[in-house]
Amino acid sequence: VPHGFHFVTSPPLVVKDRVVLGGWIFDNQANFEPSGAIRAFNPISGEIEWAWDAGHNPENWKPGPNDELTRDTPNAWGVYTADENLGLLYLPMGNSPPDNWGGSRRPFDDATSSATIALDIETGERRWTFQTVHHDLWDMDLAIGPSMVDLPGPNGETVPALIQTTKRGEFFVLDRRTGKPVPGYPVEERPVPTAGVAADDHVSPTQPFAVGLPSLTPPDLKESDMWGATLLDQMICRIQFRQSAYEGQFTPPHVGKTTIVYPAFYGVVDWQGASIDPQRKLLIANASYLPFRIRLEKRNHAESAGILPKWDGKGDKPEAKGDALSVSPDYGTPYIAYTSPWLNPLQIPCKGPVWGTITAIDLVTKKIVWQHPVGTTRDTGPFRTHNNLPLPTGMYNIGGSVITKGGVSFMGATADDYLRAFDVSTGKVIWRDRLPAGGQATPMSYQIGEKQYVLIAAGGHGGLGTRSGDYIIAYTIDGQQGAAAH
Repeated sequence: VPHGFHFVTSPPLVVKDRVVLGGWIFDNQANFEPSGAIRAFNPISGEIEWAWDAGHNPENWKPGPNDELTRDTPNAWGVYTADENLGLLYLPMGNSPPDNWGGSRRPFDDATSSATIALDIETGERRWTFQTVHHDLWDMDLAIGPSMVDLPGPNGETVPALIQTTKRGEFFVLDRRTGKPVPGYPVEERPVPTAGVAADDHVSPTQPFAVGLPSLTPPDLKESDMWGATLLDQMICRIQFRQSAYEGQFTPPHVGKTTIVYPAFYGVVDWQGASIDPQRKLLIANASYLPFRIRLEKRNHAESAGILPKWDGKGDKPEAKGDALSVSPDYGTPYIAYTSPWLNPLQIPCKGPVWGTITAIDLVTKKIVWQHPVGTTRDTGPFRTHNNLPLPTGMYNIGGSVITKGGVSFMGATADDYLRAFDVSTGKVIWRDRLPAGGQATPMSYQIGEKQYVLIAAGGHGGLGTRSGDYIIAYTIDGQQGAAAH
């Protein structure tokens, strides 16, 4: 396996004498990448107990030293969750690579991608599957396992539920015993655009939409949504909008023509998921809104132009010319993909504000309790500089939140590098403090004696362009900065 093609990005889940972990597979490099199989180990002996391998028969098996797990299967790179009482482990599945062309995917790839999958913790046997995107061509993989909450049922009973967040901004509410939608929280299959898909691929004519809870999915873009710091860059964005393929959400990636993807794979609710207050039955989610653009091109054109070196998978992968995000080599397929955020020449999003929100949803009444823009433009100036007026536009964000029993939520995910405390009943910012680097991490809260602390890792994020660093910062609950290890 080439260096960097597989590594563990999330902490293992330790439950019922199993240490369970998967890994990140290098996106969009080839269709002969490492296996996305999930592995469970014995925490005492270190021996493997089972591997869940979607391409093997049976799926749950114990590979020996000379066995090879099925290559190129969907992987689960985010944090896993589990219900110990039910004995079930919940996996947030990604796609079989590459993300934007699925012509070489096998039936078991399509059946397991972008799905929540429940496995028996002790044996690895699959119990149920719920898919959030069919034949995913937009990198809408599930970036975090579902959150668990007990909800009132239609007849007064308590339903053990889970809520699966998605990059689309949908909230799927499922019975965590069966994977079926909880009564009162239905899911509908709705028609989506199908024109323009590559001739050697296909697209699903419908996709699942969660209609039980309010969605944070943005409305489809219009030309009047195009925005700029000046009339000139706004005009450039309008021209690009007219020249692009776009019929709303799920417009398939086109060959030789730029396709607008919105919502895109950075957001709406990414690997942070949502926080749930189990007493108040509130869900709090910070969301991000940034369109991307994708263009597929024939591989032979790129190789003959010298943009992309040839590679057969042996040895380390050669580097393509251009930004690593913009050129997806997709070796082994007929195409390469160009993928980038949709920014104008000043490196400002073509889609105008609001770029980030924080929302509270009542899980029982199924209504939005409050919703506010979150974050400012302070650290997002032209040409991605870190100097700007702090305009209250809301700002794109990646990173989780935590809720205390006292009714305070903490979140530092926004690209303006602040840690904020929110009143969960109103969404009002109680206090904030400037971090020395981007806070794209989930805070934690703990107590020593009578004093409560909130801690966050501030390390920055390359994709968001926030300031980098290597800081661990703790605060007392009254807002004063406490012990900080740099």
